[in-house]
Amino acid sequence: MRCYFRGKMAAFRSMRILFCSNVPQVRDAYFGSYVFYRCAKRALCTKITNADTASQPMQKPQFTDEEIQRMLVKMTGLNLQKIFRPVKQEHKPPTYKLMTDSQLEKATQNAIQVAQERLQFPPVLVERKPITDILAEDRFLEGTETAKLVITDINYGIAHRERFIVVREPNGVLRKATWEERDRMIQVYFPREGRRLTPVPLFKDENLGIHFNQDRHEYLLELCLLQFEPDSPDYIRVHHQTYKDIDKRGKYELLRSTRHFGGMTWYLVNNKLIDGLLIDMLQRYLMEDAVNLVKLYNMVHPESESAKQARECSAEAFDLIKVYVNTDAQKAGYIELALQSHQEVLHSSASAT
Repeated sequence: MRCYFRGKMAAFRSMRILFCSNVPQVRDAYFGSYVFYRCAKRALCTKITNADTASQPMQKPQFTDEEIQRMLVKMTGLNLQKIFRPVKQEHKPPTYKLMTDSQLEKATQNAIQVAQERLQFPPVLVERKPITDILAEDRFLEGTETAKLVITDINYGIAHRERFIVVREPNGVLRKATWEERDRMIQVYFPREGRRLTPVPLFKDENLGIHFNQDRHEYLLELCLLQFEPDSPDYIRVHHQTYKDIDKRGKYELLRSTRHFGGMTWYLVNNKLIDGLLIDMLQRYLMEDAVNLVKLYNMVHPESESAKQARECSAEAFDLIKVYVNTDAQKAGYIELALQSHQEVLHSSASAT
């Protein structure tokens, strides 16, 4: 009986293979069911993947992105006379050199390379979070000391951000040092030239206006960069106050061709305050910079009406600025006048030629 059953199964299997091989439609249907299942499963996975991708929020551009840096460098400009302007220093007799044309060209290229290095933007960071970690509470030590004890790791070869610094309070609490305490102790053991243990009074809000009235914005930013860490509250406060004053006075030229122009532009773009800078660029006939400024605005604010309409109509160059004027501009009238003036100059120069 068992042999008979096996014989029946073998015969059925042979007939099925023979039938499927002789009839193409059945063969395709037989094997196609598996293929269809695989394709359907793959398509379903693709749809789910696309849906997940669409649901993810668009990542906001960062200051350190290569494209952002390229646009900011382009808008900063490269005025060699301003970059290498005379500074107050010890009086030395000038040096004169006789050069051939090739030597002069090589010296000019070297000067451009040095100027580009001087225009490297300082970092733009998020404000650091306060340090409030408590390591131990040894109440039996309370009263043994009347002042705080600061313990600092002064070994070489350790990054200052990773250096272990703790404070023992008079009440016996052992905690991690705050950022201000860390900055002071690092300056004590690893002094940085030009930085002081106590910041000078000019960084106070009531004293900033004195330097603003004297157009010393760049000088103030240079001192701030030397005194504070880029993510400290004072560093960010002084920079923002300086950028606001420049935008209020419309004196953007004070930072053009300096290493602080990129940070100012980034601040204005993020806070949707580009109208004044855009007008200044148009009045100076810096059309390419003006277009890059609006492009940067649309990249940072992709949800804005300007970015949406620019994508819909694929606006470029002059039309890109017009779209911004008709949507997000706060000083649309002034920008339109600047655009008209720019166009008139272009038409007059074209007709003259």
